[in-house]
Amino acid sequence: MIEVALGIGCDRGAAPATLKAALDQATAGLGPLQICCIASIDRKGDEPAILALADALRVPFRLFTAEALSGVSVPNPSRTVQRIMGTPSVSEAAALLASGASALLLPKYRYRGADGKHATVALALWIR
Repeated sequence: MIEVALGIGCDRGAAPATLKAALDQATAGLGPLQICCIASIDRKGDEPAILALADALRVPFRLFTAEALSGVSVPNPSRTVQRIMGTPSVSEAAALLASGASALLLPKYRYRGADGKHATVALALWIR
């Protein structure tokens, strides 16, 4: 089983089903995974869907500042995320910071849910 850190970002008010579907679609075909923690930007610390996912998976939820996330080199930076969140990456940078890895197992995967909200997920090998 592959142990990973899950980096996640989403629109405010995204449904838990949107995050679950994003994760399921992104990881389809990767084989068995063990998510060791979920990580995001500190501004998402009260996001109900992320909190629900962490609770359902029974893993810790780690938060990082925009400044910390900005210091991580990622393959898919976003101008939109930079403008809104103050960092060019949330999901990829958070996965890397939380895991201690230097490369992603799964780069940013974008998903739009039935609720019209967007979510992004990225995975990094867990080496902590």
